[in-house]
Amino acid sequence: MNILVTGSAGFIGSAFVRMLFGKNLRPDLKYPKMDGGKVVSLDLLTYAASLENLDAVKSEGRHIFVKGDICDRKLVKALVHEHNIDAIVNFAAESHVDRSIEGSEVFVRTNILGTLALL
Repeated sequence: MNILVTGSAGFIGSAFVRMLFGKNLRPDLKYPKMDGGKVVSLDLLTYAASLENLDAVKSEGRHIFVKGDICDRKLVKALVHEHNIDAIVNFAAESHVDRSIEGSEVFVRTNILGTLALL
């Protein structure tokens, strides 16, 4: 199975990607790792994301990182076709409430229009 994970450099998205490859931050917790297939990570790398969150999977040949926006329908469509994506797991979101008060447009764009673009 080939999976597109959006928001993959954020806190939750990166934990999910690491889990898929069996690279848990807590070795005492055992999760089933993904056998076969590849993971394409898509993240815009905004204030809440860091490529360092994906350091544990850097050497995984089945992991591909793409810097990009979920609102970019052409990019998402190209990734889905190029990598034969079977499933999309969406962790891309603006989640800081204090920022939403001062700039709600980016929240609507990412959380609503971005989800629509993925659908």
